[in-house]
Amino acid sequence: MKAKKQNPENIRIPTDLPVVALKNTVIFPYLAIPLLIGRGKSLSALDEALKRENLIVLVCQKEDDKEDISPEDLYQVGTVSLIKQTFKLPDNSVKCVVEGMFRVRIRDCPQTEPHFTARIEILEDVEEVDREELENIRLTIQAQIENFLHLGIPFPADLLSALSTQQSLGRLADLLASYLLTTKEEKQQILEEAHVGRRLEKLSNFLGEELRKLRLQSQIMSKVQEEMGKTQREYFLRQQLKAIQEELGETDEGTAEINDLRKRLEEKKMPEEVQKKAMKELDRLARIPSASPEHSWIRTYLEWMIDVPWTERTDDKIDIQEAKKILDQDHYDLEKVKEHILDFLAVIKLKGEIKGPILCFVGPPGVGKTSLGQSIARALGRKFYRMSLGGIRDEAEIRGHRRTYVGALPGRIVQGIAQVGAINPVFMLDEIDKVGADFRGDPSAALLEVLDPEQNKSFTDNYLAVPYDLSQVMFICTANVVETIIPALLDRMEVLRIPGYTRDEKLRIARRHLVPKQIKEQGLTEYQVTFSDQALYEIIDQYTREAGVRNLEREISNICRKVAREIVTREKTGLKVSAKDVEKFLGVPKISPSQIEDEDKVGVATGVAVTPIGGDILLVEATIYSGEGKLILTGQLGDVMQESAKAALSYVESKADEFGLTKDFFKKTDIHIHVPEGAIPKDGPSAGITMLVALISAVTKKPVKRDVGMTGEITLRGRILPVGGIKSKLLAAHRAGIKTFVLPAKNEKDLTEIPREIKSSLDIKLADNVDDVLQYTFVEEAKVTPLESQVSPRKRKPVTVQVSELSG
Repeated sequence: MKAKKQNPENIRIPTDLPVVALKNTVIFPYLAIPLLIGRGKSLSALDEALKRENLIVLVCQKEDDKEDISPEDLYQVGTVSLIKQTFKLPDNSVKCVVEGMFRVRIRDCPQTEPHFTARIEILEDVEEVDREELENIRLTIQAQIENFLHLGIPFPADLLSALSTQQSLGRLADLLASYLLTTKEEKQQILEEAHVGRRLEKLSNFLGEELRKLRLQSQIMSKVQEEMGKTQREYFLRQQLKAIQEELGETDEGTAEINDLRKRLEEKKMPEEVQKKAMKELDRLARIPSASPEHSWIRTYLEWMIDVPWTERTDDKIDIQEAKKILDQDHYDLEKVKEHILDFLAVIKLKGEIKGPILCFVGPPGVGKTSLGQSIARALGRKFYRMSLGGIRDEAEIRGHRRTYVGALPGRIVQGIAQVGAINPVFMLDEIDKVGADFRGDPSAALLEVLDPEQNKSFTDNYLAVPYDLSQVMFICTANVVETIIPALLDRMEVLRIPGYTRDEKLRIARRHLVPKQIKEQGLTEYQVTFSDQALYEIIDQYTREAGVRNLEREISNICRKVAREIVTREKTGLKVSAKDVEKFLGVPKISPSQIEDEDKVGVATGVAVTPIGGDILLVEATIYSGEGKLILTGQLGDVMQESAKAALSYVESKADEFGLTKDFFKKTDIHIHVPEGAIPKDGPSAGITMLVALISAVTKKPVKRDVGMTGEITLRGRILPVGGIKSKLLAAHRAGIKTFVLPAKNEKDLTEIPREIKSSLDIKLADNVDDVLQYTFVEEAKVTPLESQVSPRKRKPVTVQVSELSG
């Protein structure tokens, strides 16, 4: 073989030349091309070239979108070019015409600022001696060019002329590569090949690949034209894509996704109306580009339509005896509640459906309301889902958001049913009394449709926008109090009240459930630690005065952890926790033994109240002093409680003679009634007789028995009206150490629900009127202290009332 060096203009090529980097452009020798140069380094290199015989090295950069480049970002082979013309544009860029001269290899770049300068080595065309093989390749390329022409690819006249007149096969290869090849990488491979034979082979291979692409495109076009007819351009593009996929034997990701969704929707058993809606949305999805935001919104919607159960259900396995066994295993006592639940399950078994009032368990925290729902689910063989409503203020949390909102989702009702995967779960709406309302709507109003058996068969979630059947869902609600539940919602529920536990009941619950559970959870065994009854009583009395057993379980857990530490650090075992050990483990007692007064006092009466955490006692205090006949009420008393105080004052004024008071006594005396723990709001009519007794005690200076508690509403005529929450109030009185309890006579029927141990520990007195109350509340043979000689010697008994969110 021989080397041939070409330099027709006899220009001397320096070994160092300025460099201009090109984006997506490859310059071949002996071809003229216009360029637009605008980058700073490129303009500096161009100025330098114009000073040095107009010679410059043009080389393509590897990454087109990279602006700040280094020598490593350039290909190693470029073209020395002659600058023919330059035109400066208004934006300071320069348009120039260059003509390629020689292939060069960049050996290194000694200078990078203010422009690149390269040391170059000219690459000479290397031709083989055997011209016959080169001629065969040239003929192959000529045949390929004819195929291009047959496929309708236009060729410039000067290019066609060059094909027949060009004698240099190397130059012919460069010319064809510059015009026919479509990618920068293919052109660069041709430029880097100095061997003419291999250059022609590469060119022939690249042209053959281009021909295959063009033929395939031509076939697709023919297929599409046959099927298109009079359809719109959108249909034409879709058929073209379909034909491409048929040729490749595969489907694209978007089509595969549509096909998968269609298959899942067809397999999903849906109501006809829902199926029609879903398929309509799927057709829309197929027409929307995948880059569109609406594409993802519709896809998410269809996924929810598939995830939500429409017909899937679990089979009810109702065995009343087994259900009773489960309820007894999970909960101690609560016999009335259990009986009601079993009656409810029996009706379900007979009818085969749930259509009736919604159960609502009402009671203080920690008495087992939520776990009762779980037990019902176990007894029915259904799945269980708990939804906490505490603090929810947005109606969309129940009904869902409309799909016009970004990030819209179904409401939590539908989400919960989708999570359990069945249309007939036991669905617990926890803390329904703590639902709020604001500018976003009232969630309680949205729950009206959910909990109404006549309406929830066609519940409409805003996101799904189709009716959903909730009639097979067994809804169970829980609440601490019913006063904050809106009346329309409360009317749809059957309230089952779960009062607090007595001291002995807590002991049995701890023995049966809490202690074994915590021993297991803390990694202990019953052989490593045991609790005496006195230790548990100590925890109940001194550390956890509450209606439920939640804090009791927490303190037992604390002791078990400390015992575990003893076992690990000191290798002790067989520890028995006694009453004297409790303070060592839990510290100083948190609860005082009793909340009643230490001694009988004037103007202080003890009452009981129902609070969100169970029954409790508070003291009602009354005092008098010289003034202008004002009634002062303090302690954050609600409207109803203030009215009770006014009624008590009116009654005492009407009976002033009986109490030995002058007619103008109340005109020159101010009366102040205060209920301690002023930070806690209090309301309700059941403190009426407590306020009356405290007021009578204050004006007559007669002390009230400290161990007498009372509850009841009073009228202006002195009658005592019944109130609610009797069991919780008696439990509170029992825990506080009250000995005698005055109860409205009309509440006598409520005593049937009171545990025997409570009734035996309290001397319960029934009262029809104020006179009945007074004979039980004042200290016998109390020494009378006259108030300005206005106090009657007749003996009455005052009362102590403690009220925390008193409710009637």
